[in-house]
Amino acid sequence: MSEIKYPDRDTLSKTYEQYAEVRLLFTKELESRIEKIVRDIPSHPTVKARIKDFASYFRKYFRLLKNDAGSADITDLIGVRIVCPFMEDISVVENLIKENFEVLETERKGSNYSFKEFGYESLHLLIKIPDFMIEEWGDPHCTAAEIQIRTILQDAWAEVEHELVYKAAFTPFDEPMKRKLAAVNASLSLADTIFQEVRTYQRQLNGELGKRRNSFFKKIEESTDALLFEGEKPGESRPEAPHHVPPSGSIDDLLLNALYAHNKNQFSEAIEFYSRILEMDPSPATKALIYKHRGMAHFARSHYGEAIADFANALELDPHSYKAAYYRGVVHSVLQQYAQAIDDFSEALAINPYQPFCFYRRGQAYYHIEDFPQALADCEAALSLEALEPARKFRSLLLDKLKM
Repeated sequence: MSEIKYPDRDTLSKTYEQYAEVRLLFTKELESRIEKIVRDIPSHPTVKARIKDFASYFRKYFRLLKNDAGSADITDLIGVRIVCPFMEDISVVENLIKENFEVLETERKGSNYSFKEFGYESLHLLIKIPDFMIEEWGDPHCTAAEIQIRTILQDAWAEVEHELVYKAAFTPFDEPMKRKLAAVNASLSLADTIFQEVRTYQRQLNGELGKRRNSFFKKIEESTDALLFEGEKPGESRPEAPHHVPPSGSIDDLLLNALYAHNKNQFSEAIEFYSRILEMDPSPATKALIYKHRGMAHFARSHYGEAIADFANALELDPHSYKAAYYRGVVHSVLQQYAQAIDDFSEALAINPYQPFCFYRRGQAYYHIEDFPQALADCEAALSLEALEPARKFRSLLLDKLKM
């Protein structure tokens, strides 16, 4: 067996320094390009780049020479780390990197650990240095760069583990200490999983809230605008599908089920879910939210008295809920109780004056009591905040009334 010939440290150092400036340019360019690639991801991953310093390079060089019997191919001289808030982001980032670079190798570190072992998890991609960069700045004396993709918690664990295990002169061989480290690692992995579950739940909830909000606003338009413009008729109410309310769950589960039912026009079922949440006596803020949702379901069923009561309860529990005041004003408008509607819209605007639709609806109420100048003032206020097409149409109607 031939003896490994180790190179001189000074020779290695001179070679390393000879290409240092070029590698720095490469590293900054890669960092900038990858930041642009991932910037449209909603959770905004962070990008950090580094060049392996000579001391680290020297240690790894000799370790590879020894282990690989004379070969020392260091592929992470230039490294970029992409840290993602959520687990789902990792595959998104991976696909973006593969679309924009030539990937030479993919390694999923930690994927083979058992629950009893500790070690950091990370996705490592080895990318080829782009030819155009070599043509522009010259030879960096390396052909590849390593990209690490991790969650925030995986990154935190990797940093701590690097200090405790990789860089330490003594590593824990004691079984109780190993179990403690494994437990910490497992806890962080569990936290990542829970964060992802919460993220997925939020996405589902926000999607259902958006659908429910759109259907609510559509009914408002059908119930109020048709009274202003000739030839427009209110839309017909949609029939409810048969429903069955499953057993109780957590507040989150019940709310999601309520929103699913609400968006399927199963308003009776949605109201039962909302009522069940209220029976669980949640916090005042949660109660206010649920009263507001239940009021919207009552409104969808044209049960206007119940809707007004729920919006009033929401406003009592949360005096800053300008939406509850606005919604109550809408119901009063549908009932042609315009004086009460004006009071509600005014209360909503006192809480939050940046509501173009609230000005528009209050202007409608003033129109119906034939206060056309005040109606025009509110219409102009709405248009100053947002170029609403219904408000433009309403403004033309008012100008015609006032012969202006």
